[in-house]
Amino acid sequence: MRKPLILIASGGSALLLLAALGFQYLAKLPPCDLCISQRWPHLAAVILGLLALVIPGPVLPLLGALAALTTAGFGLYHSGVEQGWWEGPTTCTSGGVGGMSADQLFDKIMAAPLVRCDEIVWQFLGLSMASWNAILALLLAFVWVAAARARG
Repeated sequence: MRKPLILIASGGSALLLLAALGFQYLAKLPPCDLCISQRWPHLAAVILGLLALVIPGPVLPLLGALAALTTAGFGLYHSGVEQGWWEGPTTCTSGGVGGMSADQLFDKIMAAPLVRCDEIVWQFLGLSMASWNAILALLLAFVWVAAARARG
């Protein structure tokens, strides 16, 4: 039962990563900094899954769960930034311009990234890609934990 669960968990991360790349390259929706941050834990989960298929024990599946929880955390944080619940990193969100000189404002505009983290560029059933990533990654974390607890 362990190997099928590992395949589901790491395969789920692989599919989410492929979907993100599809949105980027096929749908022409470039990622923001927070979107990129959500991809790395998925890649780690895929690698951990490949290793866990040949190395016994609960450690690698638990690390896979940690990777899934990490990307879920990034997704939840990103969703909050998109909804305006909290500010995101200054590298990819808009901010106030009060008290700036014209030169400072120009410098801020020129240094601004092309893709902002606080804008929802795609959604399904009212949830953004970041929200879907968070939900699905949480589910994958449960599968990873089940794999860690499974025998054989």
